[in-house]
Amino acid sequence: MDNVGALEEAARKRKERLQALKRKQNNREDEPHDGPETKVQSLDDTAEEETSAGSKKAAIFKNYIPEDESLQEKVQPNVELAQVEEHIQEQLQAAKPEPVVEEIDLNNLAPRKPDWDLKRDVAKKLAKLDKRTQRAIAELIRDRLQSGEADLVTAVQASSEAAQQDDEDSD
Repeated sequence: MDNVGALEEAARKRKERLQALKRKQNNREDEPHDGPETKVQSLDDTAEEETSAGSKKAAIFKNYIPEDESLQEKVQPNVELAQVEEHIQEQLQAAKPEPVVEEIDLNNLAPRKPDWDLKRDVAKKLAKLDKRTQRAIAELIRDRLQSGEADLVTAVQASSEAAQQDDEDSD
C-alpha cells in the first residue's frame, strides 16, 4: 500500500511540473521575440532559476558545445575511457585450459563390426517373430492332439525337431 501512495504522489508532482511548464510557455509566447540573443538569455535565465529553486537540475552540456560564452562554463569535459583491452587479454589467456594428455584405451578406438547397427535394429523384430513362432508351434501341437493323428510324445518330438531346424537355418 505504501508503494501505491508513493506512485500517486509522484504522479501528482509530475502534473504540477507540467502545469508550471505550460504556464511558462504561455508567458513566453506573450513576450515579443527580438531574435536568437533573447532566446539564449532566456535559456540562461531558466537554468539559473532552476538551480536557485533547488528542485530542478542545472543544465549540463555533455555532447553539445554552446556558442554563448556564458554557457561555456556548463560544458562537461570529455571523459577518458579506461583501456580495458589489456585487462581482457590477460583474462582470456588465464581462461585457456592447458591440454591434458590421457592414456588412450585401445578398446575404445577399435572399430565396431560393420553390421552392429543392423543387428541392433533387427533385434526387436526378431523378438516379435520368435514369440509368434512359439505360438504357432503350440497351436500346431494342439491341432494334432485334437485330431488324434499322433500321440503326445510324437507331436512334441516333431515340434522340437522343427525348432532345431529353424535355429540351424537362422545361423
